[in-house]
Amino acid sequence: MEDKIVLVTGSSRGIGKDIALELGEIVGGVAVHYFSQKQAAMGVVDTIKKKGKLSAAFRADLSSERSATLLVQRVQKTFGRLDILINNFGPILVKPWKKVTSEEWETVYRNNLLSALFCTKAALPGMRQKKWGRIVNLGYSRVEQLTAFTTITPYAIAKTGLLLLTRTVAHTEASSGITVNMVSPGLMEGGVLPKDTQVPAGRLGRNADICSAVLFLISEDAGFVTGTNLIVAGGWKL
Repeated sequence: MEDKIVLVTGSSRGIGKDIALELGEIVGGVAVHYFSQKQAAMGVVDTIKKKGKLSAAFRADLSSERSATLLVQRVQKTFGRLDILINNFGPILVKPWKKVTSEEWETVYRNNLLSALFCTKAALPGMRQKKWGRIVNLGYSRVEQLTAFTTITPYAIAKTGLLLLTRTVAHTEASSGITVNMVSPGLMEGGVLPKDTQVPAGRLGRNADICSAVLFLISEDAGFVTGTNLIVAGGWKL
C-alpha cells in the first residue's frame, strides 16, 4: 500500500478524518476533501505530512457532478494517480418525514447518494487502466432492513440506494480488478442516537471500529471481497 493514493471525501472531521489519518499510516498519500471547514482539513493534512506521507486538501461541492469530477481530476493531477476512493461524505437529516421540504429531500439525496456516484464515475477510468482499485462507501447499519424510518427517511432511502449502487458497480468492475464495498456503522459515540440505544456489545461504536473495517476492505487480503456490506454495529438491531 505504500505507493497507493487515497481520496477520502468529507475528511476534515468525524469518521472521515479518522479514516484519513489511519490510511495515512499505510498509504503513500491522502487527499483530504472538505466543503467548508478549510482550517480543519489543513490540520488533517499537516498531521499526515508529519508522518512523512504526501497529503493535500481539496474543496469541492460533491452535490455537483462537475465539481466532483474536477475534484478527482485535481487529485490525480496533484498525486499522479488515484487508487482508493472512500465515499464518506453524506450528512444526516433528523426530521419527521412529513416536515421535510422538497429542497431538503434533494439535498440529502444528492449529498449521500449522487456524491458517491459522481466521484465513483470519475475515479473508475484510472483504476481500470491500472487493473486495480478499491472503493468503499459509508452506509448505515440498518440499510438492508426495509422498514419504516420516520425521522431519517431521506437519509435511509439515499443509503439504501447507495447499497444498490455499491453492488452494481462491484458486479460490473470485478473483471477490472476493482473491488467496491460498503461499511455500515451503527450507533456511534458522539452521533445521533435514537431512543433505543441498547447495543448487545455493551457500548457504542467508535471511529476506530469503522477504520478497522475500511482498512481490511482496501487490503490485498480482501482482494476477493466485493459487493459486500460490512455492518459494524455491535449487534444492534439484528
